[in-house]
Amino acid sequence: MGRVQGKVAFITGAARGQGRSHAVRLAAEGADIVAVDVCADLPTVPYDLGRDEDLARTAELVEKEGRACLTARADVRDLAALREAVRAAMDRFGRLDVLVANAGILSFGRTWELPEETWSEMIGVNLDGVWKTIRAAVPAMIEAGHGGSVIVTSSNAGKRGLANLPHYSAAKHGVVGLCKTLAVEGAEYGIRANTVHPTTVGTRMALNDATYSVFFPGVEAPSKRQIDEGFQSLNLLPVPYIDPMDVSHAVVYLASDESRYVTGSQLYVDAGTTER
Repeated sequence: MGRVQGKVAFITGAARGQGRSHAVRLAAEGADIVAVDVCADLPTVPYDLGRDEDLARTAELVEKEGRACLTARADVRDLAALREAVRAAMDRFGRLDVLVANAGILSFGRTWELPEETWSEMIGVNLDGVWKTIRAAVPAMIEAGHGGSVIVTSSNAGKRGLANLPHYSAAKHGVVGLCKTLAVEGAEYGIRANTVHPTTVGTRMALNDATYSVFFPGVEAPSKRQIDEGFQSLNLLPVPYIDPMDVSHAVVYLASDESRYVTGSQLYVDAGTTER
C-alpha cells in the first residue's frame, strides 16, 4: 500500500476497461485521480464506448479507496478540452505527478482497403490524442516542479505488424517513438516516459462481434471455447487474454518511485505474444 501516496494521476480513457482499472489501482496505492473520457461512441468504432454513467462509476470506485476523483468529459483529439481538464486538476489538487495516456480505439481492415475515415479516426485518437494529452499535461507537470511519470498504452502491435490492423499498428508504433523522444526531452525536469505493451486484454475493446468476425470469418456465433482458443493461439503462456489489472500492476510500477530510473523503455505485459 502507498506506493504512489500523495501523487495525482491524470488518466484518459478512464470510464471503463484498462483506464478504470488503472484509476482504481493507483487510488488503492494512495493517488488522487483525474479521470477523463469521451463518453460517446465514434463513427468508425464497431463497438460501444463508455458513457457518463461509466465515468461516474469509476469515480465511485476511486472514492471507495479513500481517494479523491475529479472527472472530465473530453475527446483526446480536442486539445482545448484536455487543457481545461488539466487546469481543473491543478485548481483542485495543485500538482500533477502521473500521466496515463490510455485512451484508444480498435477497428479492422486491410491496408489497401481501409476507408480513409477509419484510418484518420484511429490515428486521431491513438496517436494524435496521445501527443495532445502530453501537450496539455506535461507543462503543468513541469510547472509543479515535482518531476513525474508519463505512461502511454501501446500494444504488442507496437512491436510488430498485425494483419487487419495497419492503422492500429502504425499508431502503436508511433507512440513508442513519441515516448522515447519525451524521455530525452523531459529528463532535465525529472519527467520519465515509458510505454506499456499488453497482449489482448479482456475488455469490451477486444471482446466484441467485430473482433470475432476477424478471428472467425464465416462463423456467425463462435462459442466461448472457440474464442478462448483463438486468443490463446496468440500467446506463449496458457491464457487467452489478460485482465486489465495485470496491466495496472505495470502502470503502478512505472508511476511509483520504484521505477525512478526507468525511462524511454517498453514494458511488455504480453503473455509472450511478441515472441511468437
